[in-house]
Amino acid sequence: MWTVSSVPYLSPRQEGQVDPWREEAARTGGVGTQRLRDVSTEVPPPDVALALNLPPETPAVVRRRTMLLDDRPVELTDSWYPAEIAAGTALATPERIRGGAVTLLVGMGHTVHEAREDIVFRAATSVEAAELQLPAETPVIVLSRTCLDAEGTCFEASVMVMVAEGRHLRYRLVMEPRH
Repeated sequence: MWTVSSVPYLSPRQEGQVDPWREEAARTGGVGTQRLRDVSTEVPPPDVALALNLPPETPAVVRRRTMLLDDRPVELTDSWYPAEIAAGTALATPERIRGGAVTLLVGMGHTVHEAREDIVFRAATSVEAAELQLPAETPVIVLSRTCLDAEGTCFEASVMVMVAEGRHLRYRLVMEPRH
């Protein structure tokens, strides 16, 4: 079983620092890698368009990745960005982003001030099961994350479909004092 915290995935990386997935996997004695499945500009699903506050039928840039633990697929991650932010940047190219998307976005002036996460447990679709090498209808965790800047503007919406077995999600909430 491995424990997952969202904080490292929302923080920019320093020069020479490995990505948070590699760090997380190494803590469990494993090797974490990822495979970029697709980068394209397309109309997002309605829930993603709503999260990004996009008008209907407005395209966005999506980066689709498969996260692997010891060469076994354990997560499908689709990260969506408004085209006005991503077009012409490394977010829209089918290559790894030096320092990761979070670091690139911070350099572009988009720092995570608030992250909203929604978690659903359901059976894997046939496509997800095939990609994750699971039997049909195996339970998965679907984590949807919306990243907002200090002005409350959403600049990234990600949907992560995770193998449920052995996963432990950990959250730490820090409440601001009321005045």
